[in-house]
Amino acid sequence: MVSNKLKMRGNLIHYIKWPLYLNIIWMVFVVVGYIVNIKAGAIMTFAEAVYLIITVCIYFLFRQNIMKNLVDFGVEYSQMQHQMIQQMEIPYCLLDENGKIMWTNNQMDAVCNGKTIRNKLIYSVFSGVEKENLVFEEDGRNEFEIKFMDKVYRIILRAFSMDDMEDVGSAMLMENLNNGLISMYLIDETQIHQLTKENRDEKTVTGHIYIDNYDEVLQSVEATRRTLLVALIDRKINKYFAQYDGIVRKLENDKYFVIFKTKYIRKMQTNKFSILDEVKTVNIGNGLPVTLSIGVGMGGNGLMDNYDLATAAIDMALGRGGDQAVLKDGNKLYFYGGKSKSVEKNTKVKSRVMATAFRDLIETKETIYIMGHHIGDNDSFGASVGFYRIAKTIGKQAHIVLGKVSSSVTPLVEMFRKSEHYDKDMFISGTWAATNIGKNDAVIIVDCSRSGYTEHPELLKKAHCILVFDHHRQAEDVIDNAQLSYIEPASSSTCEMVVEIMQYIPETVKINNLEAEAVYGGIMIDTNNFTNRTGVRTFEAAAYLKRNGADITKVRRMFRDDIEDYKAKATAIQNTEIYKEKYAISICDAKDVSSPTVVGAQAANELLNVKDVKASFVCTPYNDQIYISARSLDKVNVQLMMEEFGGGGHMNLAGAQIKDKPLDEVIQLLKNIIDKRIEEGDI
Repeated sequence: MVSNKLKMRGNLIHYIKWPLYLNIIWMVFVVVGYIVNIKAGAIMTFAEAVYLIITVCIYFLFRQNIMKNLVDFGVEYSQMQHQMIQQMEIPYCLLDENGKIMWTNNQMDAVCNGKTIRNKLIYSVFSGVEKENLVFEEDGRNEFEIKFMDKVYRIILRAFSMDDMEDVGSAMLMENLNNGLISMYLIDETQIHQLTKENRDEKTVTGHIYIDNYDEVLQSVEATRRTLLVALIDRKINKYFAQYDGIVRKLENDKYFVIFKTKYIRKMQTNKFSILDEVKTVNIGNGLPVTLSIGVGMGGNGLMDNYDLATAAIDMALGRGGDQAVLKDGNKLYFYGGKSKSVEKNTKVKSRVMATAFRDLIETKETIYIMGHHIGDNDSFGASVGFYRIAKTIGKQAHIVLGKVSSSVTPLVEMFRKSEHYDKDMFISGTWAATNIGKNDAVIIVDCSRSGYTEHPELLKKAHCILVFDHHRQAEDVIDNAQLSYIEPASSSTCEMVVEIMQYIPETVKINNLEAEAVYGGIMIDTNNFTNRTGVRTFEAAAYLKRNGADITKVRRMFRDDIEDYKAKATAIQNTEIYKEKYAISICDAKDVSSPTVVGAQAANELLNVKDVKASFVCTPYNDQIYISARSLDKVNVQLMMEEFGGGGHMNLAGAQIKDKPLDEVIQLLKNIIDKRIEEGDI
């Protein structure tokens, strides 16, 4: 029997009461009837009374049956809905606001291998769901993916309120739920992920392969055996990519083009592109091992995109010194190899080409701004002076953007400022340059190829023409909008590159003694008195500067250490820790010296003279940062190690600047990197 407490609500009760409402209309007609005729009004009154009695009787007699039928329909409808949700093919459950599972359908139980998960917290059942996922924005909807039982599910969470539910059961439920419920749906996307992966794996990857030292290797072997050497190299490359179902085509004597499927990339990454080491085993009497540079492009929207990515990757590999593979997956870069020193080219064809391109570019410009890296050293300053003289020779107005410099550069700067041969605005600040640079001006970046490391990065944002000259290996954040980029890791210094540019522009560049000594000093400091990374072209550049008046003895005197610097360097060496019997780690606490970072670099150089030390790392706290100077011998690539700190440099000479980390943590991270490299067999 239906409870008397149940009441009809909404449009239904109004619909049932309409016959009662019509009595009001009858009353109007009765009044009108009396106005027209009293007898007619009486008849209308009798008819209205009969209608009212019948209407009231019908309402009260049939109301209970109507209510019973409505309740029966509601129960059946509710049971039908419950059955539909219970048997719904999509796994579904209800949670309270705390993540407790209140109800599940059959599919949700099936996902959990038939185990009941009711009254459990959702976090304990699905590890991929976090408490933060139950916090909703205005739309009351969260969506994310998880892995569960070897499958991938997309979870949809919806928050809803029961304020509009007015039945007694809902009201009691509301009191226990704090006015909220969360529905959760699981969408099985395992097959979609599998098909997506298969589609991605079947896409074509393109790659470029260059032989770094083709000419040098051929020259080191007898003429009659050169054909055999080339054939062996070709065989190694073709055999390596054949196992990955790749197609290799030789474009030039030292260049190859390769295509293969994306699914083989993982294997190549696992063996770290072993072809880099395999090709070095080719030896039929050649005096030099063969090294390759590989650039692979993937992740583009099509074959042409991947080709462009591969071209950018091979440029990066060559810019980092060769003997390595660079994988460019969209905007991500991955590096493999890089265990050999950059090969110095005996030919100066590239220098001549770059000199011509440089001359053509700045000829159309009005003012030339020359800028090095932050806390300029001798190489940065010497190269700036060299380009300043070239610009003046061509007849252009030139300025050197100068900020804080190392202590060894300060005396040189003062000499130039006191000289009568130079304009007073030879040296300017970065702020002044950024304010006055025009559309027809050019900015030359020296000894640096990363915008964040330049003396004044804001100047690059306003420059319409940028030229980059650097001898460090390229990093991921290299300046990519330069009209001319000449990065030569095989050069000992940027000053060496400047000297070669001087000799190949059409105008005859005449440098005086002071300029020659500034450029010579850059070469001398970067080569550690011509003991590191020197080649034939290094000594040719030094000879050119000597012929133009560089006083070698004067330069040596200029770069002698102060006694405080010497003591700080000696203290750093004394407190050195030899880690793993081969790696020297020290702290240079040079508080009382003018250039702590220079002292740290000198200490790192000195530590390489210790027996059995393969690499040295000196950490120098300075200006709320920690500067790491890294040096190495043999095949320890400190550049890759410093890149993990956001730095870079050369294979045997690199550095990094670390912010917001304590010294102890930096040293521990350094040790972890060394351990990782040892485990992977890289050092």
